[in-house]
Amino acid sequence: MTNLNATSTLSAFATSRNPATGELIATYPFQTQSEVEQLLDVNAAAFRLWRATPMRERVTAYRRLSATLRERSETFAALITAEMGKTLVSARAEVEKCAATLDWIADNGPAILADEPVNVDGDDQVHVSFLPIGTILAVMPWNFPLWQVIRASGPIMLSGNGFMLKHAPNVMGSAYALQDAYEAAGFPKGLFINLIADNETVARTIEDPRIAAVTLTGSMRAGSAVAATAGKALKKSLLELGGSDAFIVLADANIDLAVKAAVEARFQNAGQVCLAAKRFIVEQPIAEEFTRKFVAAVKQLKVGDPLDNANNVGPMARGDLRDELDGQVQRTLAAGATLLLGGKKIEGPGNFYEPTVLANVQPGMAAFDEETFGPVAAITVAENAEHAIVLTNTSDYGLGGSLWTQDLTRAQRIARRLETGGVFINGFPATNARIPVGGVKKSGYGRELSHFGLREFTNAQAVWAKTID
Repeated sequence: MTNLNATSTLSAFATSRNPATGELIATYPFQTQSEVEQLLDVNAAAFRLWRATPMRERVTAYRRLSATLRERSETFAALITAEMGKTLVSARAEVEKCAATLDWIADNGPAILADEPVNVDGDDQVHVSFLPIGTILAVMPWNFPLWQVIRASGPIMLSGNGFMLKHAPNVMGSAYALQDAYEAAGFPKGLFINLIADNETVARTIEDPRIAAVTLTGSMRAGSAVAATAGKALKKSLLELGGSDAFIVLADANIDLAVKAAVEARFQNAGQVCLAAKRFIVEQPIAEEFTRKFVAAVKQLKVGDPLDNANNVGPMARGDLRDELDGQVQRTLAAGATLLLGGKKIEGPGNFYEPTVLANVQPGMAAFDEETFGPVAAITVAENAEHAIVLTNTSDYGLGGSLWTQDLTRAQRIARRLETGGVFINGFPATNARIPVGGVKKSGYGRELSHFGLREFTNAQAVWAKTID
């Protein structure tokens, strides 16, 4: 992913272009420091109101927000597709996933955030309360314009926190549509509020006392910068910094099922998914068969207009991202990898790139060591299961991973040895409101979703009442 969502101090505008056609959609001027101060004041006032709002009323607002997203599903889906190129089918699914997650939070969040009693010796009464800490600044990416934001704001706001969104410049239309949905659902005006700013302004905002903490999904470089600024200000940060997830296929796997899942795991959203499978590590006895079937399946993918339901793969979100991906492919081939399919930009309007399969990819090559954020799959042959584990862990990243085998007992043992935030056995990485998501190593720290996410940005306040005779 790009540095701090590719916001640049060289431009005074956030610009949205249709990645399928190159047409300009809209520009959004960066807010001045005076405007940012006003936003912070409005947000702080809304936070004070929201934190005093009873939980039952917060839950009612969540249910209205879920209903609002479903009512506006076609509008949101069309906007997502226009701004970042996701196929319309996938965009609709993204909106529904957001609504379903809000439903789960409304159903389960109050119990998770309720006071938790603690048993101690004697008659003392002890409990832990999960209280809001203030407004959380969220620096979010473009690849899931709604889902990334709901994944963060949903758990964060139920406990009573405020939310300031610094979205990626190319999806500001989605950001404002979501802000409008929050307000239409009855959340206090300004509680969910958008920031359009360059890197310097974002840093100043993190330092502002009205911001309690920061969460970021983006590149390692962006995460390092944000974490350093937050740390200097003694503020908590949560970072999800992408990954180079391994898709391990052992010799006893069901190859046909693994191939089908592998294609979807790599090429969904044109390969622009942090949790997507990127490195395919296949045990030697089945490597030839897996590779042959995988290449044949990838050849069947249709690339083109994301509004056409017949197409599986849309454009990449921006031209510079396509250039970066192509550079990774060329450097990998120059280092000795084999090109089995694709490997080129598609000429004509839009940021399309051929679905690409590289073989004989080894540690030290770009497609193995780096995050390839686009429709490129890298195949590496492992001598055996032990070698597959070593190859998986030979990465700076540790977000998610897949493991394919029919021996579930063995799979459970292997999973504990993989240095990742999640392991999916006979499935590919996905997110679910009930399951925590996050990484280790240079994929970041902290957890979103589930009860971990609901409590991540709360003050776990211990209250110990001693009994007096």
